[in-house]
Amino acid sequence: MPPFGPVGPQLPPFGGPGTPPPPAPPIGGQGAQPPTAPPPLSPPPKPAATPLAVDPGAISFCLFRNTYIWPTFGPGFWFYPVFVGRTSVSGFRWTGRNWVFSGLDLRQISSFSCF
Repeated sequence: MPPFGPVGPQLPPFGGPGTPPPPAPPIGGQGAQPPTAPPPLSPPPKPAATPLAVDPGAISFCLFRNTYIWPTFGPGFWFYPVFVGRTSVSGFRWTGRNWVFSGLDLRQISSFSCF
């Protein structure tokens, strides 16, 4: 007998013939770890021109990089994005002491700059 109990019947992959495979997990996101170091001490200068809406393609270049976010409302903050979707971005937000997992609607971002 195998060390982990008897072996049962082998199931076909993905639920059987004609069943499509499950969707691939998004790039980044699941299982992503926060940075091991704090972000820079000073925020960067805010870009002079701000877009009407943040494009997911543009912010995807900031994946796994320290990124400063200027939200539409409220103070700016350091963010470490690990996933970019059609309408949102998720990652780790710097609280001033540690990184906490967070998500943002792209419409809530006025501007951003990554390093």
